[in-house]
Amino acid sequence: MSNRLIPGNRQLVIPAACAVLALGMILPPVAVAAAVSDKEAIALTRPKSVVIGDGLSRKQLSSLERPVNAFYGFWVNGSPALLNEALSSAFVDHTLPPGRPQGPTGPATAYAAFSKAVPDLRVEVVQRIYAKDRVVSHLRFTGHFSGSFGGAVGKGQNVDFIATDILRVQKGKVTDNWHLEDNLTFLKQIGQVK
Repeated sequence: MSNRLIPGNRQLVIPAACAVLALGMILPPVAVAAAVSDKEAIALTRPKSVVIGDGLSRKQLSSLERPVNAFYGFWVNGSPALLNEALSSAFVDHTLPPGRPQGPTGPATAYAAFSKAVPDLRVEVVQRIYAKDRVVSHLRFTGHFSGSFGGAVGKGQNVDFIATDILRVQKGKVTDNWHLEDNLTFLKQIGQVK
């Protein structure tokens, strides 16, 4: 890996050894997620830091960035157009939670449930790593539990937890996802687990 600036993006590429460090930055609040345009949603999820694997051309990087940016933009505003731009029709979630449908319908179902629980959901991409056909993103989700989840009604509790995605991109679409969320922290914050 090399240290280099990506022209025009003002993002510093850091050595892979530092890729596990989390930066404690918070995105500006989004009052109502659905009110954010697709372009704004993508802009809100620009990574704070980026690592690019050696040998990845600008064209290859661009083919990885487009669908991944659309995928995280979708998590800001729930846009079906962004989800369609991001995911292959053959999309596979390799860490599918019980009850969630496989394929592109899965993330749409997850977004609907989560945005009902946390209507002011914000997604921060703390860092992103590009290597060959894989993109790893360290994410931070914040907001307030003011909706409902699992039979509980929120009282405005703060929500702040992390997640990690490993995405495979082929032919300009996300085809696979392996993800891990800090669900225990989330459930504690909303009072579902002590």
